[in-house]
Amino acid sequence: MAGSSESASSKVPEYEVPDLHTRVFHVGSLGALWKETLQRADLALQEPVAEDGAAAVAEGLGCPLETAAELGAVCSIDMLKSPDKKEDPEIILEDSDLVTLRIRKKALERREETIIVDRACRQETFTYEMESHAIGKRPKDPADLIEEGELLLTLNIFYPVIFQKHKDHKPYQTVLVLGCQKLTELRDSISCVSDLQIGGEFSSHPDHAPEHISKDLYKSAYFYFEGVFYNDKRHSECRDLSRTVIEWAESHDRGYENLQTAKMEDYTFNDLSIKVGFPYLFCHQGDCEHIIIITDIRLVHQDDCLDRTLYPLLIKKHWLWTRKCFVCKMYTARWVTNEDSLAPEDPCFFCDVCFRMLHYDAEGNKLGEFLAYPYVDPGTFN
Repeated sequence: MAGSSESASSKVPEYEVPDLHTRVFHVGSLGALWKETLQRADLALQEPVAEDGAAAVAEGLGCPLETAAELGAVCSIDMLKSPDKKEDPEIILEDSDLVTLRIRKKALERREETIIVDRACRQETFTYEMESHAIGKRPKDPADLIEEGELLLTLNIFYPVIFQKHKDHKPYQTVLVLGCQKLTELRDSISCVSDLQIGGEFSSHPDHAPEHISKDLYKSAYFYFEGVFYNDKRHSECRDLSRTVIEWAESHDRGYENLQTAKMEDYTFNDLSIKVGFPYLFCHQGDCEHIIIITDIRLVHQDDCLDRTLYPLLIKKHWLWTRKCFVCKMYTARWVTNEDSLAPEDPCFFCDVCFRMLHYDAEGNKLGEFLAYPYVDPGTFN
């Protein structure tokens, strides 16, 4: 099978198109080659034992131990600190000549007056927390510690192509996956607003709680990597979504020959043959298609998150504006109406409170003519 064959692919990534993507190579073979080539110390994930800094410097420079100790004291980080112990680094002096400090001082004063954190600051904090929350984290249970020499792949997951606004935009998720993880683990970790949609029209009974969301009803999905469709067949109701694509390609002679299918749950990333930098596909909910690009593959090192249970690990996420209620302009929209005689535009979005106050009387009877659908805002995942 193309997903596990080593004869048709190289063990080492070589660029097929300069600065774009590599030729096909087998992930597991690359990891095995690294293990054969590198020393055991290069693969170690244990925290390094503290060494005598002065002795190491003396040995490296070939100088006496006293000279090395003096160099260590002179070049110490403590020498960069202000000798004035009373100076508070959090306080910005009024007579500072640095433009950056004056700008920061104004921003802090404005924030105290308005009690509002500007969006740029929130995004910066959000990005920092996403990137740093798991750095160097080790598991409480030693059984969950990642093995030495494990591969770590970086994947960019793009917005579905139905979002015209973000069709050519940056990826909305960047995740790290281990080479030993199954494709189903990545499939379960991908968050998409289409999985949360609630089917049906609820204008006559808005209090009727739906039993299922789309993800519960339509569990079929597939990944496409190098001529192989990896279908999710873990549930009896799962369908082979790739069959339609394969039949279409064969009937129209599109040049895609020998397309194959496999079960997603039977394969890990180490079993794949891929190109780094090449666009692949994840499809779910029938026609919700996400481009997936593997941008990097490397060995795990001791500064990475070493808790296997936290992978696939989300490290970046695109911030989305939430759609506010058309009436109050304050709360996130929960309902969308069509053909609404009481709304100034079609479609029109409402929070739950405004929707009920405008469209129903005190007894809950429907006012006017309209169609109402539950709305799941893409900003839900912010």
